[in-house]
Amino acid sequence: MQWTKVLGLGLGAAALLGLGIILGHFAIPKKANSPAPSISAPQDLDLEILETVMGQLDAHRIRENLRELSREPHLASSPRDEDLVQLLLQRWKDPESGLDSAEAFTYEVLLSFPSQEQPNVVDVVGPTGDIIHSCHRTEENVTGEQGGPDVIQPYAAYAPSGTPQGLLVYANHGTEDDFKELQTQGIKLEGTIALTRYGGVGRGDKDVPVIQPDSTDRHWLGCAEMTFAVARGTAINDLCKHHLAHGKIGLSWLPQLRKEEEEQDISGVERGSYYKYFGDPLTPYLPAIPSSFRLDLANVSGFPPIPTQPIGFQDARDLLCNLKGTLAPATWQGALGCHYRLGPGFRPDGNFSADSQVNVSVYNRLELRNSSNVLGIIHGAVEPDRYVLYGNHRDSWVHGAVDPSSGTAVLLELSRVLGTLLKKGTWRPRRSIVFASWGAEEFGLIGSTEFTEEFFNKLQERTVAYINVDIAVFANATLRVQGTPPVQSVVFSATKEIRSPGPGDLSIYDNWIRYFNRSSPEYGLVPSLGSLGAGSDYAPFIHFLGISSMDIAYTYDLSKTSARIYPTYHTAFDTFDYVDKFLDPGFSSHQAVAQTAGSIILRLSDSFFLPLKVSDYSETLRSFLQAAQQDLGALLEQHSISLGPLVTAVEKFEAEAAALGQRISTLQKGSPDPLQVRMLNDQLMLLERSFLNPRAFPEERYYSHVLWAARTGSVATFPGLSNACSRARDTASGSEAWAEVQRQLSIVVTALEGAAATLRPVVDL
Repeated sequence: MQWTKVLGLGLGAAALLGLGIILGHFAIPKKANSPAPSISAPQDLDLEILETVMGQLDAHRIRENLRELSREPHLASSPRDEDLVQLLLQRWKDPESGLDSAEAFTYEVLLSFPSQEQPNVVDVVGPTGDIIHSCHRTEENVTGEQGGPDVIQPYAAYAPSGTPQGLLVYANHGTEDDFKELQTQGIKLEGTIALTRYGGVGRGDKDVPVIQPDSTDRHWLGCAEMTFAVARGTAINDLCKHHLAHGKIGLSWLPQLRKEEEEQDISGVERGSYYKYFGDPLTPYLPAIPSSFRLDLANVSGFPPIPTQPIGFQDARDLLCNLKGTLAPATWQGALGCHYRLGPGFRPDGNFSADSQVNVSVYNRLELRNSSNVLGIIHGAVEPDRYVLYGNHRDSWVHGAVDPSSGTAVLLELSRVLGTLLKKGTWRPRRSIVFASWGAEEFGLIGSTEFTEEFFNKLQERTVAYINVDIAVFANATLRVQGTPPVQSVVFSATKEIRSPGPGDLSIYDNWIRYFNRSSPEYGLVPSLGSLGAGSDYAPFIHFLGISSMDIAYTYDLSKTSARIYPTYHTAFDTFDYVDKFLDPGFSSHQAVAQTAGSIILRLSDSFFLPLKVSDYSETLRSFLQAAQQDLGALLEQHSISLGPLVTAVEKFEAEAAALGQRISTLQKGSPDPLQVRMLNDQLMLLERSFLNPRAFPEERYYSHVLWAARTGSVATFPGLSNACSRARDTASGSEAWAEVQRQLSIVVTALEGAAATLRPVVDL
């Protein structure tokens, strides 16, 4: 019938129209802000995108970022710090180069500041109380940037107020062994002021209670910040003589500005936090948000028990070179141009009378302040629930051009380049990328720690890796990377493809291997990765969450200097001009760090198979085992403790890591099921978590990684075992100390067996 033909034609036309709409829908490229997650998508690292990103990272833009970031002092919670929060939000919400989303997360945290009304002072006083000599209260205004109203005076954050006075003693680095040495020399420490120098231990460990707990008479002058000792046995005065050439540190800046030659009255003083732990002091293991429980101030631990104040090397020389007493040991000597003596008190033929004492007046105060983290996110197209984190802190003690703004300048340029590709619809990563600007790091890694506390479960379940770029450029000789073994492979792959700055045509990898290298049983000569301590925001990620982490920077040629840190560190001389004129003219080293970090981010976020090589942990475990066997084996046998279970556990891990590597290699040769790859990737991602034991180190806070916790023992093996053996060595069998050795050995064995189990096929228990 005619109507059936009409109906048929109508239905056919509708079907064709529907088919056309469907085909058109899939033919139109998706906008970058409209990801359609699908675990079955085969998306992998796009080498053209990688090359584009490498080419677009601009040294000039990094320079301009740094100029803006370091234009004014931006102490944590200051108005300028908040201005930078808004700057980051503006950049990451930019319609042309921004990210998918950006947000600030604010915490109320306990910070420490010096009094503006009563500056901290260090004076030499005579027997009648008259002031004979005063140490510098502020740094000399050499460049016009050291005297501004927002330049906070040098101080030791979290040191208590007080006005102690007494005879001066010299205590080297201020370690427990150093104070014991003074006691061995017959020096009574009660009622003295201790002068210590930079290095040896962290600031929070400088004061060791070697006197009876009920004694409150001992005080110290807190020269963890005595910047004359930037490097062991090397004065800043010596470092100033180095001219900035490739691979040398550039403190020639200050002498040139002052137009002086040999003797430089450099007044720089290193500020710093003396809080022993990290995170907000009032809310350990809890985020510092309104609903969280807070400790009473009287119950807070980790603060220095006695007044503490940093001074500069010139003032330290005035005090130290006038001390009387026994000559200090050879390893305690330095480069101030005099023989260091122990004291107590001054020599009669010096600049001060023999009965003079040192008075330390500290007027610090504690305040609750708001501090913000800023997070910018690019959502993954295929696995948006897997995160690659890249972060740096934002706050500084003064202008902070090197620390931390060199790292933030790199972060902003990298996020700009990736954001531009995102907004153009050119690219979207397989996994999500999270950029982070942490608040209040200088006071004790506060912002990053609060973040890990607030999002503990989500981060542990979903984070692939954490990349930290704090100080991007210490010096301009070579790359330096610290990290856990699984990240070694991706770092090597990235650096082999990037040209090193400077003369010649070496890759960053080839240049790096010239300065830092080791012999690998598997790979031969390779660049050496340093291990991660707790010096920057990677600490809560590796020690608390067990997330594979790395820290990236350009640094010194250590054959030319033994400097541990760059000379203007935490002083008012860490300015843009210092970086621009002397540290990295042209910003090529900054650009190299940006390219290295960018390549690593893309490889971790876009690769179908995660480029984490867990078998690289085998070398570390084998070296730890060999050290235990060689240096502790005989001692343990004397106390009937066997390393046999540890040997077996290491062998199990090695076998499972090799087997997993083989399974991955086999899958890479075919067309694997993406879900199967996802399961393997999760094994790679979660391996680091298997080394966590939150009860392994009850005396420490946040340290739960049994391979990378702080090691105080002398044997370079598993830290818990090394530390326990060091404490038990001189005790009798059957003591609590030897029971702790057995406990630590069991903890390590259990962790290694758990790690091996994590690497087995997921269908196996």
